[in-house]
Amino acid sequence: MKIIGVDVGGTFTDIVLTDTQTRRLVIHKVASTAEDPSVAVMRGILEICEINAVPPADIAHVFHGTTVATNAVLQHRGATAGMITTAGYRDILHIGRHQRPQHYSIRQGIPWQDRPLVRRRHRKTVVERLVPPRGDVRLPLDEEQVRTAARELRAAGVESIAICFLFSYLNPVHEARARAIVEQECPGLFVTTSSEVSPQFREFERFTTAAMNAFIGPLVCDYVRNLEAALRGADMVAELHVMCSNGGVATPSTVSRLPVLTLMSGLAAGVMGGAWVGALAKRDHVITLDIGGTSADIGVVTQGRFAEASARDTFVGGYPIMVPMIDLHTIGAGGGSIAFIDEGGSFKVGPHSAGAVPGPAAYGFGGVAATVTDANLVLGRLDKDNFLGGAMQLDANAATAVVRELAERLGLTLAETAEGIIAILNANMANAIRARTVQKGIDPRDYALVASGGAGPLHGAEVARMLGIREVIVPPFPGASSAMGLLTTDLKYDAIQTAFLLSTQMDYARLNGGFTDMEERLRAQLQRDRIDAARVRYERYADVRYIGQGYELRVSLPVGEITPEVLRAVLQEFHALHRSEYGHMFPDAPVEFVNIRVTGIGATPGLGEMPARGAGTLADALVKRDQTIFRVNDSLLELQTSFYRRDALPLGQKIAGPAVIVQVDSTTIVPPECAFSAVANGLLVIDVGVSETPAGGGRYRDRNESAAAVRV
Repeated sequence: MKIIGVDVGGTFTDIVLTDTQTRRLVIHKVASTAEDPSVAVMRGILEICEINAVPPADIAHVFHGTTVATNAVLQHRGATAGMITTAGYRDILHIGRHQRPQHYSIRQGIPWQDRPLVRRRHRKTVVERLVPPRGDVRLPLDEEQVRTAARELRAAGVESIAICFLFSYLNPVHEARARAIVEQECPGLFVTTSSEVSPQFREFERFTTAAMNAFIGPLVCDYVRNLEAALRGADMVAELHVMCSNGGVATPSTVSRLPVLTLMSGLAAGVMGGAWVGALAKRDHVITLDIGGTSADIGVVTQGRFAEASARDTFVGGYPIMVPMIDLHTIGAGGGSIAFIDEGGSFKVGPHSAGAVPGPAAYGFGGVAATVTDANLVLGRLDKDNFLGGAMQLDANAATAVVRELAERLGLTLAETAEGIIAILNANMANAIRARTVQKGIDPRDYALVASGGAGPLHGAEVARMLGIREVIVPPFPGASSAMGLLTTDLKYDAIQTAFLLSTQMDYARLNGGFTDMEERLRAQLQRDRIDAARVRYERYADVRYIGQGYELRVSLPVGEITPEVLRAVLQEFHALHRSEYGHMFPDAPVEFVNIRVTGIGATPGLGEMPARGAGTLADALVKRDQTIFRVNDSLLELQTSFYRRDALPLGQKIAGPAVIVQVDSTTIVPPECAFSAVANGLLVIDVGVSETPAGGGRYRDRNESAAAVRV
């Protein structure tokens, strides 16, 4: 079976083609088309098929990671959305929770107030009221008011409408009826309901999530529709699957109905790729670091499972979003990040980027600011003749000129400035990893670092050293790791119910009935996706807290009937998790089951094992020897460094650094006091030399300087 993974980046669109029977895998890159990403997607798919003599009709599946929703939010370029809500609750979207993102700033901007997803003039109220605990009808829905509101919104030019009623998570009857009326009055408009998008309590987050679905809905629907039409126009019968934020993929019909599920589509694919690399390396504790041209994306995989973001800290573009998402973190740090002197005279790098146009000065497209890529070239860590496999010649003179101009303003040498740019960027990434590990009670020294993206292998070893991490794993094709991550995913759907059940007064019939109902809904969805029942499995979870707590912890539950014995085991897991998270537990306190969840997973063909790469000798792999600059024992040294072709490296041989390994989609740096080896499953493993110091304080071991070293 032949399958394709496509990931759209800001600069390049990456395509991976694999045959699950022969295990042959090839990659291809094309320039992204910002005005319509589907143009680059189709061009890349057709080109990779042509290059490898594969008829497009032979492709069975296309897995796609998209940034359409992400970019719409970050640039605030979504649809003009309207909202119909319960009388008296028009301003929920504006009021929020009176929480300030920055506690002590008096001039901060609050996204949901400064850039509302639905403007106040487009929010209409109608009479209706449901009441807890079961969602009984107190006031019936005023259907005439709904019709009037829909007509007014249509006349105002809205392109989508969100219907958000109080307590609809308990009973969706009013929202469902209102939706039917709006669709009658406004045919062709995108209409969504909060009970369909996020049937959970906490009305601000639920309303915002539904509003976000309406804000990005028309754009995502149009994009998916255009891509499907382009596939059919190319005589492709492949099934299209779109990556979702939860680490699974969904069908176009699901994504068109719930586009909010794709907000972190491309980023989630990178974490999935990192988890797959960890599994190949037989490492179940990995930190993924995916560095592109503009940003660095960080994820944590523990015991083979990625962390899921909690409802209390899941924000996209500053807006709280209450849908399942992989817990990942993004900072402005990449190959195009610009080095500058701020107003206070501090030397900084990023988050601003030179992007693809004009890009770094080294690209020769007119870039005038010193970037990370320029600094790496000045330090000799990039081979100007072997960039992108020799397809692009780097301009060393232009890179030197922009870094020298910055050096003169800083009063530093050229080498000090270039190395300073790299050191600052690496420190920014190390600090971001600490925020996702050390600050959450996780010791990064217990993990391996998976360095991916076009720039990840350039910086991975030095970032790992700062954190005390001893091993860096570089994927077979690091520059296309997100596209490869797409091929490792399964179809994945989530269902949720708010329950509010007490452990001391457990209603087992309601608990088991809730799980059964959700599993039946997910089973029907997977059947519509033509997934054989033998390839389907379910996972159960609950959001649990002690009485009086404001937020919950997620625990797993077994599939099958929940009995008192099963409940006791679940409570023990919760107590242990609470102690791990907060340092204490209350084993005799009543426990509240706030939400119950089911995840339905339909297995897809998957990527499987990688074939062995390389079988030559070290002499075969050697490209050249040249001088590169590294900081060793607080001194800048010019060291003789070997440059190798990755695809020709001998398998299993440990090779000492410093070294530069080149391949078509990335460059890997192995600093001094490190060693690397190519292993049979296509991975590159770097052993990082660190001292026995606390996480984040790793330094070089004290050793004699190389005889080839020249102090600069």
